[in-house]
Amino acid sequence: MCFSATASFIAGGALGATGTVAVRRTGGFLRRPIAAVPLFFGIQQLVEGVLWLSLGYPWVQAPATMAFLFFSHVFWPTFLPYAVWREETHPRRKDALAWFAWFGAAVSLYLLYFILRGPVVSTILGQGIAYDVPLPNHAVIPGAYVLATCGSCLVSSRKFLRVFGLALLASLGIAYGYYLDAFASVWCFFAAVLSFIVFVHLRQERASQSSG
Repeated sequence: MCFSATASFIAGGALGATGTVAVRRTGGFLRRPIAAVPLFFGIQQLVEGVLWLSLGYPWVQAPATMAFLFFSHVFWPTFLPYAVWREETHPRRKDALAWFAWFGAAVSLYLLYFILRGPVVSTILGQGIAYDVPLPNHAVIPGAYVLATCGSCLVSSRKFLRVFGLALLASLGIAYGYYLDAFASVWCFFAAVLSFIVFVHLRQERASQSSG
């Protein structure tokens, strides 16, 4: 598999287009945040596409690196469980998902502190981009991140979100096993592509409502 600026721009463009359609058809991401998941992944991939081309040009590379890390480390641990919570209709699961959302927000703030403290560095390593963030050397925060993002999807009563969560976990294993040096870049790419699951479900749901 080849990760590159081209791959990021293609994924970003496709996700941006489909995500925009999903958001418009659901009345805006404030009304149904889950519809915006592909759109935000598309933006993130476009940012990384710019980063691929900007390595060696610090005046572009530095802000592009910070923008990507904002999405990967800060935005998703908060937004994804929040979007899953907003989608939930089962009372007990919704109560549980509210805790996931607050937990994810705490993870985001913790990671934001270390990103802002810096220094953060991005470099091309083989088929991916490696992001060096000066985090404490322990597994608690990575585990908390996975719990907030994948865990919230698995708690949902909505089948398509559980499928999305399982797919995220599977892609995490692949990224960790085969692309460890560029783990964040590769897993985010996988997650972005997998977010088409959300778009496909929403389109099928809309078609079913229209035919009904």
